[in-house]
Amino acid sequence: MRVLAVGGATLDSINRVAAFPNEDDELRAAAQRQCRGGNATNTLVVLTQLGHHCSWAGTLGDDAASRFIMSDLQQYGVDTEWVTIQSGGVTPTSHIIASEATGSRTIIHYRDLPEYRIEAFEKIDLNNYDWIHFEGREVPVYEAMLRHARFTPHSATISLEIEKPREGIEGLAAMADVVILAKAYASSQGFERAQDLFDSIRSRAESAMLFATWGVEGAWLQTVAGDTLHVPAYHPQEVIDTLGAGDVFNAGVIDGLLAGSDPAAVLRSAVRLAGEKCGRRGLHIA
Repeated sequence: MRVLAVGGATLDSINRVAAFPNEDDELRAAAQRQCRGGNATNTLVVLTQLGHHCSWAGTLGDDAASRFIMSDLQQYGVDTEWVTIQSGGVTPTSHIIASEATGSRTIIHYRDLPEYRIEAFEKIDLNNYDWIHFEGREVPVYEAMLRHARFTPHSATISLEIEKPREGIEGLAAMADVVILAKAYASSQGFERAQDLFDSIRSRAESAMLFATWGVEGAWLQTVAGDTLHVPAYHPQEVIDTLGAGDVFNAGVIDGLLAGSDPAAVLRSAVRLAGEKCGRRGLHIA
């Protein structure tokens, strides 16, 4: 199937350490590598491995990091026709500390680059896609793109990821068919239970299928009819790398729903896919 994702891409510098340092500590990294990151592009890279034809719409600077990212996406077969290169712009970067003791990651992100513009998005023929996924970012910009996608005649399903708190981001949910919510967002809003989170979002997204990722507690789903399902986390034999697990979950949801699977099967598959990813480094599917 044909999938378009709108969102960010970064150049990630990953330092693997024995354990996370205390403030003012100095320690040596066991290993270091650079790779392409970013929620939307990570999800597309997984979807290409699941057999889908994927396109990314986003913005990069005109620097070496941009060329690295474009090359990586093209190696996976992700179409980059709709990418905007910002003259004089600097590609966003993330500096990541990955703990061998726990498999967790801590991210320091830097971005000084304009978001993808509605003028660029309007040039895309949405009839060429079966699914359009938005990584919820700067609200006014994404509201314009979601509105265009919602009210332009096409048959694609629209999904929205809400990972971080941003003023007014909940309002974007009204224009999506599928909303994927992260625990980080839920916690920022004071929700300790997925059901409370769903109750809050449901009034804004009456006809959307809702998913919520909850880390080691697994994930939840609420159908349009209001039925709530839970699947415990899948635990690999050893937790090696949690970086990108949420993006892999998103890919699992999109893949399952495109295949026409029932909601419970979609949730189980997405949770397992994300859990298996935590047992290995990177986004290659075994």
